[in-house]
Amino acid sequence: MAALQASSLLIPSSSSSARSSKRTVSASIHVPRLPKLRLSDPSSAMTQKLVEEFSNRNGYTITEPLQMDVVEKVRLSEPRRSPSQSPTGSVETSTKLYAILEAVEDRVEMHDNIGKQRDNWNKLLLNSVNMMTLTATTAAAISAAMPAPSLRACSTLLFTAATGMSLVMSKIQPSQLAEEQRNASRLFKQLQSEIKSMLALQSPTESDVKEMMEKVLALDRAYPLALLGKMIEKFPVKFEPAVWWPRVSNNRRQSRKTFMNTEQNGWSEELEVEMRAIIQVLKSKDKKDYLRLGNLVLKLNKMLAVSGPLLAGIAAASSAFGGSTAMMVAASAGAMAAIVNGFEHGVQVGMVVEMYRNCTGFFVLMEETIEATLEERDYDRRENGEMFEMKVAMKLGRSLSQLRDLARKSMASCLEGIEVEEFGSKLF
Repeated sequence: MAALQASSLLIPSSSSSARSSKRTVSASIHVPRLPKLRLSDPSSAMTQKLVEEFSNRNGYTITEPLQMDVVEKVRLSEPRRSPSQSPTGSVETSTKLYAILEAVEDRVEMHDNIGKQRDNWNKLLLNSVNMMTLTATTAAAISAAMPAPSLRACSTLLFTAATGMSLVMSKIQPSQLAEEQRNASRLFKQLQSEIKSMLALQSPTESDVKEMMEKVLALDRAYPLALLGKMIEKFPVKFEPAVWWPRVSNNRRQSRKTFMNTEQNGWSEELEVEMRAIIQVLKSKDKKDYLRLGNLVLKLNKMLAVSGPLLAGIAAASSAFGGSTAMMVAASAGAMAAIVNGFEHGVQVGMVVEMYRNCTGFFVLMEETIEATLEERDYDRRENGEMFEMKVAMKLGRSLSQLRDLARKSMASCLEGIEVEEFGSKLF
């Protein structure tokens, strides 16, 4: 409120005396302040109205109106992009990665479905073969006690069908097929998470796109969906680990670089020595042990895969000849065939073989990853040393202190010329 003061305001007095006196009156007049007029920008008012309408429709709550000056400040504070980092190129690269992500998600679904289907194959085929074998064995035993041409014919037909189905099961190993698809689904889910993290946490490049495509194709080669022509050999001459990643080229093997600083991108000489000691443990203990066990289980699976159909075939041939002795042989061979088939496909020996292949491949991948990281001479291109150490520890099921303790034991055993008693992995 403004006050207009009238100082020295003269008012003549109305007296009858000749002497005129003067009175000084001080007064203040209060005048109300007029409101300030602000000309609103019609475009900003329209923008605010549209934002409020959008928030009401989509359920968002906006507590403060948009300030155009704040948006302008944020825009001006953003770093300038070089031509190689233009928004158009980043969008194109992200679009390619999203396309790869869709393909990976589709493969996860396919491997899940086919894995369930092949697990059902194992259960249904095993039940069918065992039911036919046991029925034929019962018929052969009854026919040996009381000769009956009908029972002999039934047992011969059932033994023949069981022999054929047993051959098919021994050839394709449904339990191993199901385990392959489960491993493929798990690895594709890992790749899916990796792509999502890449899109969320960093700006992808063309090299990232190429790397993801190579990983997808390597997984396709390692775990094919088709049976005919592309199925993994179930009985190789030598047990080999599974390889589901692009193999690292050996062309970039460099001599060891001399350290000028105590730490570069989280790396130090002590950390490199620790990683090399971990590699030595994985080679001498974990990988070696799983190769030994894999060879043993593979030999056992070969023996069972041959014995089951062979016993069923002997039973079929014996029941076809007739006679009490032949029928007794058929009954005995049929019972043994049922036992062998039940052990091979019920215990899922093929699945155990695939599990050992996958575990051995895991240790080979760990070895190659650590070696490729240590051979990279540009420390800025390496993953941060502390982060890399934590990832290795988590993959081996260890804490950082346990990992360092294992490295010290490995180095001490090398100096003393003895073998480390402890395995590198605590997961399997």
